[in-house]
Amino acid sequence: MLEKQNIRTLSLDELKAFFIKNGEKAFRAKQVYEWLFKKGVSSFEEMTNLSIGTRELLENNFVFNKVTIAEKQISSDRTIKNAFKLHDGKITEGVLIPTPKRMTACISSQVGCSLTCSFCATGKLERLRNIDADEIFDQVVLIKNQAEEYYKTPLSNIVYMGMGEPLLNYHNVLKSIEYITSENGLGMSPKRITVSTAGIAKMIRKLGDDEVKFNLALSLHAARDAKRSEIMPINESNSLEALSQALVYFHEKTGARIMIEYIIFKDFNDSLEDAKDLAHFCKPFPVKINIIEYNPIDDAQFEKAASEKTDKFAAFLEKTFNLIVNVRRSRGKDIDAACGQLANLSANRHGKNKAISKI
Repeated sequence: MLEKQNIRTLSLDELKAFFIKNGEKAFRAKQVYEWLFKKGVSSFEEMTNLSIGTRELLENNFVFNKVTIAEKQISSDRTIKNAFKLHDGKITEGVLIPTPKRMTACISSQVGCSLTCSFCATGKLERLRNIDADEIFDQVVLIKNQAEEYYKTPLSNIVYMGMGEPLLNYHNVLKSIEYITSENGLGMSPKRITVSTAGIAKMIRKLGDDEVKFNLALSLHAARDAKRSEIMPINESNSLEALSQALVYFHEKTGARIMIEYIIFKDFNDSLEDAKDLAHFCKPFPVKINIIEYNPIDDAQFEKAASEKTDKFAAFLEKTFNLIVNVRRSRGKDIDAACGQLANLSANRHGKNKAISKI
């Protein structure tokens, strides 16, 4: 007996070919594709405009590798952290971040991570596998449904800032964005999507060659090679100079402003000299800088910088170098859902069972 294929790996043209081969009308493919990616159904029974015979044909040939919510936690600030169970039982995490102006889904591209950044809980996990495009799509749909169910507000933004390095799962990330932005899919503007990378120069150049329409964010965190390599081993093979050249290339190809993410650590990268280094790095291309307060994790050697020093750092960049700077206060810290804290069911492992809802 042949193993059934995951239906969401088929293109629209491949679905058409399947229906024609089986004596069905080609237009059925578009109907099925919209059920899969516009309405996000999880079974063939839900495709109610198809005959029972057509649904049985699909059932006999295909499967859904649907993602489900294994656990969720709700923060005191309304942030919702999800443990997503993939079809093979592996767990990844995603977060709904509600603010007065935005409803943002933070989603994952890998189960675990291979980059071992010293300040990040996910970096302490083994990378088990890439997450497939349809599984990334499912994370968005599930968080979108939460936004509407809990807060009666549609999802407004998506950030690929969860577990893993998106540019090491390049094909699946771009395919998932196609599902999210397509008129046959969720129809979201690519300008509301941000992909964050720890900095892989050749893949940033590839994004430029592909002339992507979504936003690009670089997790920088230090603007001197020695200091950055100390906390981010990826810098040893992707120097700041290589990253700068790749970002110039990306900007030339896309015209897009680069988002720079900078976690500020006490007595490590929070001085005005560090701010000058950051401004120098940002000089060759237009940027928007997010200064992010550090969220402590187990066994990490860093501490959160003082709020006064963080504000002074940001003001110095704004006033001295005329840069666009936002200080981003963390959300969901009480459930380990803040930036750098995602690690499979970490809250449960450490006994922080606040507001856990099991599905």
